[in-house]
Amino acid sequence: MKNQLGVSLKKIREKQKLSQKEVASNICSQSMLSAIEHGKYTPNAALLLALCKKLAINLNDVSLASDFDISSSQNFNNKLSYLCNQHKYVELKAFLMNSETFDQIQTAEQSQAYYYYLGVACWHVDSNLSNARQNLQLAIASGEEQLTRTTLTRVALISLALTEAKASQQTRALDLLRQATEKVDKVFYEENLNIVFYIAALIYLEFDNNKDALKWIQAGIRFSTTHNSHYMLANCYCLLAQIAKNSENLDQQLEAQKRSDLFKNLFDERVFDDF
Repeated sequence: MKNQLGVSLKKIREKQKLSQKEVASNICSQSMLSAIEHGKYTPNAALLLALCKKLAINLNDVSLASDFDISSSQNFNNKLSYLCNQHKYVELKAFLMNSETFDQIQTAEQSQAYYYYLGVACWHVDSNLSNARQNLQLAIASGEEQLTRTTLTRVALISLALTEAKASQQTRALDLLRQATEKVDKVFYEENLNIVFYIAALIYLEFDNNKDALKWIQAGIRFSTTHNSHYMLANCYCLLAQIAKNSENLDQQLEAQKRSDLFKNLFDERVFDDF
């Protein structure tokens, strides 16, 4: 698992067509970045956050690994994917509110995807969360007749949970989180499930609960790597670094134990009990 951090950062860097020298500039030496990418060195929180900033890894931007169809027309699906992946939420909302787009919906699955994307667009664009909440609720309701809780339903549930967390509705948010994550490790794996763990951690950070945020981000990294997936790992490690930074004000003994558990669980480092 130790190599996953470096692999994830390298993949993001190469996708952006950046050299090691360009990314390392004013942050660390090129040799250190190379060591990180090859799993030979684990960066501290400050260094990791600096690298994530240089690579434009944004904790507020989450794109699906593979988008859900809202239409039988590939042209509409392609435009949706482009707007989502480029985080063009104003244009996305306008596209989804267009009657021509709505008329393309033919199935319950497409309807669920439509309301999910509209909820996400409203979440980013609107001044309040009421429209986002309403559309995410419609997305969840559209999937209620399915025999099993699908990946899209889980993603909609955790997104609504984050919406409630932003509104300081802790009981409601944590109940939705529980629904989204229930038996998530037992269902058929799809990469979009990685999002559920990441947003769960964000929810606990909304309530200043670093301990449970750390638990969920650790679980998310293990979940991704267990399934040989690099999707969301860069964001997960970036959030992990932020949690470590936030935790500096906690009780020293608790912090030391957290860091020990973090490196033991995430990077397969041996912990020596007998000093």
